[in-house]
Amino acid sequence: MTEPNNVLLIVGMHRSGTSVISQWLQKCRLNIGENLLGSGIGNVEGHFEDVDFYRYHEDVLEENHLCREGYVNSPIKKLSYYQEEKLKALTGFKNKMNEQWGLKEPRTCLFLTHYRKLIPDAHYLVVLRDFHSTVNSLIVRDFKNVEDKYLKRKWLSRQIWNWFRRAGKERKLYREQAASYLDVWITYNSELLQHMEMLPNEMFIAVDYNALIKNDKKTFSVIKNEWKFSLVYVEFQKIFKEKFISEVVNIDQFIENKALLTKAYELEKKLKKYML
Repeated sequence: MTEPNNVLLIVGMHRSGTSVISQWLQKCRLNIGENLLGSGIGNVEGHFEDVDFYRYHEDVLEENHLCREGYVNSPIKKLSYYQEEKLKALTGFKNKMNEQWGLKEPRTCLFLTHYRKLIPDAHYLVVLRDFHSTVNSLIVRDFKNVEDKYLKRKWLSRQIWNWFRRAGKERKLYREQAASYLDVWITYNSELLQHMEMLPNEMFIAVDYNALIKNDKKTFSVIKNEWKFSLVYVEFQKIFKEKFISEVVNIDQFIENKALLTKAYELEKKLKKYML
């Protein structure tokens, strides 16, 4: 079992605000990795993900014949001996190199069973976001990827896209992807809920990144004063940029399986009880 120093895992579903929170904590001088994943559509300022863990999670998902991006409907409950030793070596190396360090990578939610085992004294900053906003953000990102390809074409193709295809393609993505992404949201947040239920209360806090504008000092105080991380306070508002927040479309109309919606609403209600 790895002997940890002071470790903070920033865990949350894709498009839940984990990137901007990790960026904030990095500004507060938390080491979240020496080699971080760069920017992309939907994360123009960077993902703030440690490439070592990013690649590990992708590889294990692929080895289990699952989507590398982590859009799955079940967590990784078992690791092979090789996979377990590799994660043990990776966390051990991070501990050897850093007295305190942090990790943000959304797919960590699928591996929480194993992180609890390998780093039993780690603290967790759980980032929660409502399913309407999360699913909407995922679809908006997909749409931007499609649009980016069209906008790189010649003038006539761009005009056809803007005038005739754009709106229809966007609605088609909602029809095709909303239920699937909602199922993923349920998987990730069910794991987060179970994780919080298993941990002592003093080992985690749960936040909504939108609320951090008002209570960032309270969150920072827990991390610094209660969990004893050596950090320097920076206002979250200096990092948070509202212009990157997508307008939320009510996805309920695109979900044919109403039982899935009911499950999401019930899960969301349970999660809110843990909010800081």
